[in-house]
This record gives sequence, structure tokens and C-alpha cells, in this order.
Amino acid sequence: MNLTEKILKAHLISGTPVAGEEVAIRIDQTLTQDSTGTMAYLQFEAMGIGRVRTRRSVAYIDHNTLQTGFENADDHQYIQSVAKKHGIYCSKPGNGICHQVHLERFGVPGMTLLGSDSHTPTGGGIGMLAIGAGGLDVAVAMGGGAYYLTYPKVVGVRLAGKLSYGVAAKDIILEVLRRLSVKGGVGRVMEYIGDGVKTLTVPERATIANMGAELGATTSVFPSDGVTRAFLKAQGREEDFRELLPDADAAYDEIVEIDLGALEPLVAQPHMPDRVDTVKNVGPIKVDQVFIGSCTNSSYQDMMRVARILKGKTVHPDVSLVIGPGSKQVLTMLARNGALADMLAAGARILESACGPCIGMGQSPKTNAVSVRTNNRNFYAHSGTASAGIYLVSCETAAATALAGVLTDPRSLGLDLTIEQPEHFEVNDNLVIPPVCEGAEDTVDVVRGPNIKPFPLGHDLEETVSGRVLLKMEDNITTDHIMPSNAKLLPFRSNIPHLADFCLTPVDEGFPARAKAEKGGMLVAGSNYGQGSSREHAALVPLYLGIRAVVAKSFARIHQANLINNGILPLTFANPADYDRIDPMDTLSLPGVREAVAAGQETLTLRNETKGEDLRVLLPLTERQRGMILAGGLINFIRKQA
Repeated sequence: MNLTEKILKAHLISGTPVAGEEVAIRIDQTLTQDSTGTMAYLQFEAMGIGRVRTRRSVAYIDHNTLQTGFENADDHQYIQSVAKKHGIYCSKPGNGICHQVHLERFGVPGMTLLGSDSHTPTGGGIGMLAIGAGGLDVAVAMGGGAYYLTYPKVVGVRLAGKLSYGVAAKDIILEVLRRLSVKGGVGRVMEYIGDGVKTLTVPERATIANMGAELGATTSVFPSDGVTRAFLKAQGREEDFRELLPDADAAYDEIVEIDLGALEPLVAQPHMPDRVDTVKNVGPIKVDQVFIGSCTNSSYQDMMRVARILKGKTVHPDVSLVIGPGSKQVLTMLARNGALADMLAAGARILESACGPCIGMGQSPKTNAVSVRTNNRNFYAHSGTASAGIYLVSCETAAATALAGVLTDPRSLGLDLTIEQPEHFEVNDNLVIPPVCEGAEDTVDVVRGPNIKPFPLGHDLEETVSGRVLLKMEDNITTDHIMPSNAKLLPFRSNIPHLADFCLTPVDEGFPARAKAEKGGMLVAGSNYGQGSSREHAALVPLYLGIRAVVAKSFARIHQANLINNGILPLTFANPADYDRIDPMDTLSLPGVREAVAAGQETLTLRNETKGEDLRVLLPLTERQRGMILAGGLINFIRKQA
């Protein structure tokens, strides 16, 4: 068996472990962050469960840390109080980015982790099966419910050799993206194997696993071996170690071969993480901003390499360099050993340990800027500046670029970039607030500020669903398009009515008004609709606006699940060419859809009433998903079962 199969088998509750079949697995740990967590905890409360039933659940506050009004601070207080009451640990603002902190302090090899953030697979760096999901799925898991997923194919990514000078782990995952594209991991787990794995530290493995989300993969996983043990020992958690390796004769559905020694520094160009080329080929383009940090590249070893490159030098006068260490642990160690002073002396601006610039929460670049970043996404407007071009690189390339003022190959530096893992990381968990003991829940009052509004619920599926096409979209529409996530809107993550006025405005500014005037309708899209963040708001807000169905060529995994969880029909064209037969404001209908769904019918008739044509669309649902769609969403389904 391969490692993925071993972990899934150990957690399998029901279903047949065959690729393409739905299975249910037990979840050991959950994580949330404040951008998605407030809604997840509101949904958890709505289920009426007193205390979480996982081995460990952690609420992180790391996204909405820019406090320009009361909204974010109110949400933080709500999260801290609801966590304390219901058995959840709370990582306060300043403690760090959820994925970095979870890797350091809570992740356990062999356990399953479900997180309301698409980059939860970072935990695969220490041998976890860590999966990103919508907040409602996480809420169900916190209540002891199973997580349902399509049993994946397993891709063995065989790494051979060793990285050469100036080439980083980031370049490995950029190479995988270059070969497979942002859709290449759909329905798959990427399992890293081969002798080259032994040459990578846990933070380097985590960088690769983190950015596997950009492949559309279910998750990515590395073995838990001697390297893992050394990392956990340095964190004071050696007791959490267990060796987890694939069998010597393990089989894989596909194999990808990568010679690490043949790689060179790479860069993903705007506006998609798979638009990858070599730094050398892209050339010395002039750069305005450099950001080093995010959940992808903010570890101690990342930061130390950056400090070594910057030491004794000065950032180019035309470049704004901002650096965000990933956790309080990392920041404290940099402060104690002098590396932080080296960064400051070079002219870097040091940010708090939080998500920050990656999600447009501060440090948005200037108009038409070229911004070189170490984060994982460069989607259009993701930085907060629609006209900016975001280039994704390694920390070494970013630091070299900040000094030169143009995109620069770090191999030109000639510095020793070897950074050994410390024997002991500095451990101080005083910003992690534990919950009250079981039985003391009544001693905690949950605090709700005025910005927290009720979330919408779907209703029973009608016999016939009909509506106008309120918007027709192209391929690769992201959750950033559907529900923008900039610094102005993030404080309103618990206020769906307010967010509704901004839904899909990056595609068409008139959409919210049109949706309200028509009292709902349908959406039509191309391939890979809903890629990117796990944010459930990209389904909740359309639900609030009356969207009952989305017809697309294909869907991203998490978003498709979020649509089903909220009772919205995710339909795919049986013939992708039929996309061209629908125009904006055509009236579409699904006659007899309730009866068809109840009967398990997977091919439905979509009638274009405006053109007098019938099209075939697909709605492959499991028995459980059919129940959810019929009930108008997962919460209604759970209530009816109860």
C-alpha cells in the first residue's frame, strides 16, 4: 500500500476505497481561521452540539488582523469565546499563520486534519492527511461527524537527487504546476516518494504540500521519517512522532519523475500559478515590491536564508521589501539571533505574523506594479490591486530580487545558503488559549458583536427550478471573483447581507443589483469554476441572492462541495460545446428536477426556454448528497435526520 491508502484505511468509516467512489473518514483534528471560522462556528452552534468531539480542534486568528474598525475585533472576541466554551483551542492574533503554527505545535503524523482553509494540506509535510474544506464540513467534523470525499487516485511524485545551489523547494512545486496545470491534481492526492525526499526538511516539504492546493489536488503527503522525527524533537514533541512510509512495492495510479538536480529557479507569472517559466527566461524585469512570507514560505529556515542574503546590503531604492515571519516562534528566534536586525538594517519592513499581503490584507502594491512574492497565489486582484502583476518565486529569488531591483536568479549571489535546523525551537504557547474543562461550558458567555448576522439557509428543492442566466463567465473563475476577499470586505465575513452587494463584481459590477431585481436565477461558467480559496462565502452569498443552480464545464472540488452543502445545484454540461448555446439573460429551467434527483438520475434536461432548446446536463450525486440537495443543504439535512 502507498502511504495515502494506509492513512485512509486507518480512518475509513464507510464506503469502498476505490478511486471515484464516495467514502467517509474519521477526522482527528480540525483548524479554522478567522476569515472562514466565524461562519463555521455559527454553523456549529446551529447544530446544537455542546462540545467538539475531535482529538484536537484549533481556532486561529490570522487573516483579519488589520483592525480599522470594530468589526474584526468583535469577530476575534466571538471566536475566542465560542472556542473556549466548546472545547476548542484558540490561537490569538500575533501567534502566527494557522498552517505554520499547526505544523510547529499541533500536527501529528498519521492523523487526519480538516481545515476551513484551502492550504490545510500544509500538514502533509509531517505525514498528515490534511484536507481543505468548507466551513460547514469542518463544523460537522467538530461535532464528531464523518467527512465525505471522493476516494482519490494517488500520484507518486518521485524525487531523485538533490537540489543544486540557489534552487529551493518552492521551485519543485512550481515545476509540478508547470507540468500538470492548476487542474492537474483534481481527484488526486500527490504523494512524494523517492530518495530526493530525504534531502528535504519538514519546512521544505510543507512548502510543497501547501502549494499542492494550486494543483486542485485533494491533498499532498510526505512520509514521516527521521527528518520528521528531528523536527518534532526540536519542537519538544518527539512523543508525537510515528514512522509512516509506503510499502516498498507500493503501487500508484500515476508517476511523475523529477530530477531535483536538473531544476533551476522558477517563477509563476500573472495571473495563474501554473504560468511557470525559469527566472532566466522571464528576464530581469523591473520590480516595485517584494513580499517574503505567507503560509507557503515563512518558516525559520526560509527567514534565515533571507537574512543571510540581506546582511550588510541595502534594498534597491525602487523596491518596497516587506517580510512577514510565519509565527511568533519564528519572529522571536529571529529577534534573538540578530537576523531580524540584519533585515531591518537592509531596509526591510517587518510585518506581524499573519496572512497579510497574500490575501490583500495590507501592503497592496501600487497601480500597475510588478510585485514579486513568495506566497502561493497570483490570481487577478488577489493582492488587492487589480492592475498589479504578481510573480511567485522562492525566498532566495525574492531576496536577490529585492537587492537588485529586477527579477534576479539567486545563483548569482555566491553566498552560502545552507541553514541547519535548530536543535531546539523556542517554544512559548502563551498566545494559545485553552478551552474550559468539560462540564464548565455554562461558565462561558459567547460574545456576539453587531456585525454578526444570521447566515442564509436553503429550502427544499422545488419540482421545477427555473431562472434567468444572470451571468455567463469564462474558465478559471476563482472564489476571489465570486466573493472578493480584500481588506475592505474581510471584516464583514460574518455579515452575508453586506457581502451580497459585492458578489461577482470583479466579473460584472452590475451582478448584485441584477440578482436582486430578478429575485435570483442561475449562473453559467466555463472550466474549473470556483478554484482557489475554500471560502464558503462563495456559496453562501449566491444563496442569499437566490442562485439555485450553477451550470459549468467543470468545478473545483471544494467549491462544488460547498454548493451542495448549501443546496445549490452544481450542473456540468454533458457536451461542453453546449456552453456556447446559452446567452446571458436566457431563461433556463429544470423540469421535474426534484423527482429526478430523488430517483438518483444523473443526466437531467436543461431547457433553454428563450431559445426553445433542450440541453443535457450532469448531476452525479451520492445518496447522501441527494438528500442534502433535496433538503436545501447540509444543515437542513442534519436537522431532518435528527
